[in-house]
Amino acid sequence: MEMITIDPSTRFVLFPGRHHLLTRFQADYLHRLAAAGGTTIVWAVTSANHENTRRNPVPYHRREAAIERLSVSSGLRSVVVPIFDTAPTDAFAEVTLKTIAVATGLDLTPDNTLVACSTPQVAKLYERLGFSIAQVEADPEMPGAPERPWDVLLRLAGGDETWRQLAHPATIDVFDRYQLVETVRSVVNDPLVGDEGGLTATRDYRTYVEAFADAAERKWAAVRQHVQPGRIVDIGCGAGAVLELADREAALHESDLIGVEVARQLYQECVHKKAQGVFRNANVYFFQRNVLGGAIFKDRSVDTTLTFALTHEIWSYGRQRESVLKFARRIHDHTVPGGVWINSDVCGPDDRHRQVILWLATDDGDNPASPRHDLAQLTSGEVRRYVGGLSTRARLDQFAVDFAFPFSHEALDDGSVRLELGAAMDYLTRKDYVDSWLSETREQFCGLDFADWTDLLTDAGFEIDPASTPVRNDWLVENRIAPVASLTDLDGRPLDWPTTHIRAVARRPWHG
Repeated sequence: MEMITIDPSTRFVLFPGRHHLLTRFQADYLHRLAAAGGTTIVWAVTSANHENTRRNPVPYHRREAAIERLSVSSGLRSVVVPIFDTAPTDAFAEVTLKTIAVATGLDLTPDNTLVACSTPQVAKLYERLGFSIAQVEADPEMPGAPERPWDVLLRLAGGDETWRQLAHPATIDVFDRYQLVETVRSVVNDPLVGDEGGLTATRDYRTYVEAFADAAERKWAAVRQHVQPGRIVDIGCGAGAVLELADREAALHESDLIGVEVARQLYQECVHKKAQGVFRNANVYFFQRNVLGGAIFKDRSVDTTLTFALTHEIWSYGRQRESVLKFARRIHDHTVPGGVWINSDVCGPDDRHRQVILWLATDDGDNPASPRHDLAQLTSGEVRRYVGGLSTRARLDQFAVDFAFPFSHEALDDGSVRLELGAAMDYLTRKDYVDSWLSETREQFCGLDFADWTDLLTDAGFEIDPASTPVRNDWLVENRIAPVASLTDLDGRPLDWPTTHIRAVARRPWHG
């Protein structure tokens, strides 16, 4: 390999990147850049506030540990700076330089700094500011097209042990000591979690948090009597609203309250609340994890597990009953004998495949000749305005286009619609979620009815407490459904609005 030369006036090498995995090639390349002596490598670790997502599987503090270890072993003088994620911007290079200046006092300029970057789009941002670029893996003087760190990490995720031949010993050491190999494989290969954490990129988390917080007291009141003190875990805890109520219970003041949330935005809100002193109990903990990615808790270690509005997402984004059963078995495994899993979620009506007649209002919005098929190409605001402007009847046609679980519906001469009861309730319970329309239409509310749930929980090893019951949300019926819709059988006889939710109290047998 030829010697890489840089201007003698260069005092710094700025090396921006996510730096989840460091390679032997990077260490050698940076050592050659700094060979003249007196050069400091400034590692700008981007997405430093992200972890446990497909794009960012390794937390910042572990990345920093590997960088410091590499620097010592390679004889590099390094400064490591976390760069928190921002909205996409052409000023990303300026933001990074300002962050470094605030964090370290270093003024990096084109006169004293070389930028090491192999990503053309990022390199152009620094070139525009006048910086010279060392192209690292993309450097045309480097023989053999060195493998990029992310490709090495994908080898690891795929179970290819040759990643250890390419990764720097500093990364290998940190990954082995902190058991990150399985973490990376689980997160990168997780079929349910997106690049940024959470289940979808189209969810409006602000609206979600507000809606859940408004309902938290009602949800807690419905399940409180079944909660067993000890280790209490809320999976899919959102922004921690239910755990805040559990924290106020005198009978639970010696319990451990544990929140598990996969969505980064919601997890960060939980951590913020804890830091602000919202919780009085000292034993409140939060983890950003997807419980389907692997066991979080040891077997027979949890007294009460709570899940609210979660299992329908596992059904919708996974392999339906198979995924929910896997989830239920995992909860069964970590539940102590005699412990309880309380699940509150949406639920399909009995006889959900029954054909019914649905009448929907047409005078409460626009009635275009046909639904649109391009909503995914619009901004969230455009989707919200368009869908929100449709009549209840027209919105059903749009729902049929966007819904990830296809159903047929027949428009009748009198303006009503013939369809299955389950499809009708999937639409009616979702029609007002225009803020997150493209997210909500990926989820099925009516995939399981109460009898299905009973069978599934029994298959997972639980006993069904008599307190388990299907529930109809009468507020939803009276305020959202009945004013704009009516339901009859095929002979025109009016039907009562069916079950919309389930409250399941499932106990692990003492002998199980």
